[in-house]
Amino acid sequence: MTTPRGHLWARWIFLRALGGIFVSAFLSLAFQIHGLIGSRGIQPVGAYLAAVAEVAPGPLRIWYAPTLLWLGSGDGALTALIVAGLCASVLLTLNIWPRLTVALSTILFLSCVGALQVFSSYQSDGMLMEAGFVSSFLAPRGVRPRLGASDPPARAAVFMLLWEWFRIYFGSGVVKILSGDVQWRTLTAMDHYYENNPLPTWIGWYAQQLPHAVHAAVTLGILVLQLLVPWMLLLPRRARIACFCIVTPLQVAIILTANYAFLNYLVLVLGVLLLDDDLFRAIGVPAPESAPPARTPWAYARTAVLAGLWYATIAEAFFAGSAFGWPARAVEPFRIAERYGLFAVMTTEQYEIEFQGSRDGRTWTPYPFRFKPQDPLKPPGIYAPYQPRFEWNLWFASLGPPEASSWVVETEARLLANEPSVLRLFAGNPFAGAAPTQVRTVLWRYWFTDWATRRATGRWWNRELLGPYAGMLVRE
Repeated sequence: MTTPRGHLWARWIFLRALGGIFVSAFLSLAFQIHGLIGSRGIQPVGAYLAAVAEVAPGPLRIWYAPTLLWLGSGDGALTALIVAGLCASVLLTLNIWPRLTVALSTILFLSCVGALQVFSSYQSDGMLMEAGFVSSFLAPRGVRPRLGASDPPARAAVFMLLWEWFRIYFGSGVVKILSGDVQWRTLTAMDHYYENNPLPTWIGWYAQQLPHAVHAAVTLGILVLQLLVPWMLLLPRRARIACFCIVTPLQVAIILTANYAFLNYLVLVLGVLLLDDDLFRAIGVPAPESAPPARTPWAYARTAVLAGLWYATIAEAFFAGSAFGWPARAVEPFRIAERYGLFAVMTTEQYEIEFQGSRDGRTWTPYPFRFKPQDPLKPPGIYAPYQPRFEWNLWFASLGPPEASSWVVETEARLLANEPSVLRLFAGNPFAGAAPTQVRTVLWRYWFTDWATRRATGRWWNRELLGPYAGMLVRE
């Protein structure tokens, strides 16, 4: 893999966008973290850290749960963590002290990821952690470096970010082939994709109405794009520019038809590093010549660290269970050398868990969601890069047995107590006057309506009640 010189503008754009992505991540958590892991949240972080300390006393506990919340895990500490993360990421977006602020943003986000337990089990968190870590070596020095021409992008850092970009695309293609999922083999994977992802959009409804031939062509195009197009990274600069022009529309289309939080925004802006300053000069955007690469102790140390990270990603992919895989295991809790692969197996149905409360055991009132499908008349929205982790987790929980998602019952218990921090995860509290005496969960199946149904009824969704999900809690 080769990386051309002259990435001043590409670096500048990437770091500003990365700052914006960090802002979205911290802003999302600002509205959720107390309900998820606060002192009265679904999975209180204080109890979690105490359990970790029991099995891993001393400094080893930081490796198991890498978070600054070891210094204090109360609600005030959670607020301070999010406020600090927002400040650092905003400063990064404004290009103020980028080397420091990208490092702080990464450390503070790690502190959230390391404490969120079941609510941080997404590949996107690892992608952002890896990008933030490597960008600490990419960012220019100085408080207001502008383009940073005197401190050009390190080729090793550019390489590692493009290596992450390559692994996301190619890894996603490989897992589709290795999974043996019949939908990818028969080119039917996209036939119901738009209605079966965690948070569909109204544009996805229209895409779903297209004929099978179009969906089959898109499925084949995705396989070709993920398995073959990333290799254009190895070709001369014109091919890399063409590669950027090919993959960018895909990410835009995904952003419009599904809400995958900041995932696709990150993959999109990683692709900006395929472009060099000669391209920007050609389109009328001047870029100064970069200074020669510095040969300093910092430069050699940076290259050594990034080389170690590169080997850790190789070890994670090929040697995870052997003695050669120890570097990957060593950094595993820090989420900076993960193996990526999206949509290996496509879901065939859209299930939704709904919380309901009652005061008499006969009349059941649903708790309204902010983002998930619920009211068949309400069009699905576009919320990304905002990430409603609670609602995302409910989608994953709906695909398995209740025993695998005990946190759903913990949520029921918090609703039974009318816990304000957990209620804020919902769009409203139907029991604001007095707490319910009973709370239960039920499982629905949802699927998009067709044109005729939509014209006749105005519904975006069809739905069918399948029955209880995780049982019922009763207040004594």
